[in-house]
Order: sequence, then structure tokens, then C-alpha cells
Amino acid sequence: MFEYVKTWYERKFSDPHSSTLLFLLLVSVALLYFFGALIVPVLVALVIAYLLDWPVVHLERVGLKRFTATIIVMLIFISIMLTLILVIGPVLWKQTSNLVQETPHMLEQGKSYLMALPEQYPSLINIEQVQAIVATVEAKIIEFGQAVLSFSLTSLKDVVAWLIYLVLVPLLVFFMLKDKLELTGSIAKLIPQQRRLILQVWNEMNQQIMNYIRGKVFEILIVGGVSFIAFTVLDLRYAALLGVLVGFSVLIPFIGAALVTIPVAAVALFQFGLETQFWTILIIYGIIQALDGNVLVPLLFSEAVDLNPVFIIVAVLFFGGLWGFWGVFFAIPLASLVKALITAWSSTHEEISKELSE
Repeated sequence: MFEYVKTWYERKFSDPHSSTLLFLLLVSVALLYFFGALIVPVLVALVIAYLLDWPVVHLERVGLKRFTATIIVMLIFISIMLTLILVIGPVLWKQTSNLVQETPHMLEQGKSYLMALPEQYPSLINIEQVQAIVATVEAKIIEFGQAVLSFSLTSLKDVVAWLIYLVLVPLLVFFMLKDKLELTGSIAKLIPQQRRLILQVWNEMNQQIMNYIRGKVFEILIVGGVSFIAFTVLDLRYAALLGVLVGFSVLIPFIGAALVTIPVAAVALFQFGLETQFWTILIIYGIIQALDGNVLVPLLFSEAVDLNPVFIIVAVLFFGGLWGFWGVFFAIPLASLVKALITAWSSTHEEISKELSE
């Protein structure tokens, strides 16, 4: 066993470039694992900077200096965000408050539907099974309510921190965009000279991460906007809130769409019952999800690494468990990074074998 491990290590890491790549990877993972909560503003700023670098580069190509292009893009971005907060924020708050107030009535109505099932389908389900389901759901709702209350109480302590983030993040984004070349040059000086594989992985991942972030933002806006329009046309209550939920559900591949189906179906059932309108809403929602997965995603992420759905789900569960929201958000790029690392180390082994044969 020891000889096997030794042989594997010598085969994969005999090249100093491989050792440097492994060292940098371990340091990065350790920093994110132990200090991830402290550098959240930096991660947020980095995501926004990746998103805004594209228009800045295009303005530079037109002839503007990077400083001027950065100011223009930042002003437009801040204006859009303030408009969204001031226009959509109050609507979402009102709809959320109304939904919370009506939740007990919706639960009672859902309970009535469940209790009626044994009479309608006695061969499929009995009253004891329904009671067990109702008890489980009620317990989960109480647990969720306690978690929300606990979160709201603890989050009050972080109000000052959030206010500071609202100032720091735009500043970080501005300087990341304005001083991009200087910052990347400074980071390059810290990396050892044996950086061939690091540059190989970076060149492969840099464009993918930028395309992924930009694609995800467009996907959220398109799916959320289309869902809002469809729900509004179908006269579904809480259309704005549900549209936002459907839009953000695309952050969690495969799982997000299934989870958001629950509130959409619950609101539709509470409002229309088991009438034609209820089934129409579910069919339209299913069509939106199908178009997202089969048309929109291939268009937006055509340059992304082709990953099997099993690997994507495993990446969501693994990285989400490690780093929460950001682990889920970057699950696909991180899975692509793992694939790029494996490719890099495999190519190193092939190069070494070729040199030895010659």
C-alpha cells in the first residue's frame, strides 16, 4: 500500500509545477474554510467585479480610459440597484407580509384536502397515514418558524456590519475594476516561479467563471421576469414574490426548481383549488422550467465545461455544505476547477512520460 501511494505521488507530483499548484490549492481551501465568513464582502465584490468587467472592457475598446469606463459602469450599476430596491423592495415586502399572514389559513385548507383523501381514495391511503403526514408537516413548520425567529434576532446584531458592507463592497468593486492590472500583477509576484500549471488552470477557469457569473445573472433575470409575467397574466397572487423565488431558484441546479414548485403550487391551490386555473399554472410553470433547462441554459453556458448532472448535484451538496450559499453559487465553477486540476495533473504525467521515453 505504501509503495503504491509513493509511486502515485512521484508520478503526479515529481514536477515542481505540480507541487506548487497543490500548495496553492491547499492554501486557498484553508483560507476559505477558516476565514470564509470574514471575507464575504470580498467574495461579493469579486463576483460583482467579474460581472461588471465585461462592460468596462467594451468601453475601453471604444476609446475610454479604464478609470472613466469604471466610473460610468459603477454609476449605471448603482442606479439600477437603487431603482430595483426602491421599486421592487416595497412590493416584495408587502407580498411577503400578506403571505405570512395567510399561511395559517393555507395550512388549514391543505390539511382539509389531505383529510379528504382517504374518503376519495380508500385503497391508496388511510387516515393514519394522513395524520402522520400532517403531524410531520406541522412539526417542520414549527421548526422553520423557530429558525426564522432565531435568525431575525441574531441578524439584528449584524445591522451595523451590513451597513458597513453596503459602503465597503462598492468601494472594493470600484478599485478591483480600476486597478485590475495592478492587482493581478501584485498577486502574480506572490506566486512561485514554477507556475506553468497554475497559469494553465487559471487561463481555463478565468473565462469560465466570468461567463458563468454573467450567465447566471441573465438566467435569474430572464426566468424570474418571464415567471412574473406569466403569473400576473394568470392572475396568481404574490406574482412578484413567486417570480423572484423562481428566478433565484436557478442558483441551485435541478434541486432549486423542485423546491420552488412547492410555494407556487401551494399558492395556486389556495387561490383556485383543484380547478382548471390551478393545473394551467402548473403546466405553464413546467414549460418555463423546461425551456430554461433545454434552451436558455445551453445558450447562456455554451462555453462552460460539460459536466454530468451527477457531478453537478454532488458538487452542489459538497460545496454547499462547506461554504453555504457561495458554495452552491459556485458549485459548477468549482466542479469545473476540479476537472481542470485533474486534466492539468494528467497532462503533467503524460509530458513526463514522454520526456522519459525520449
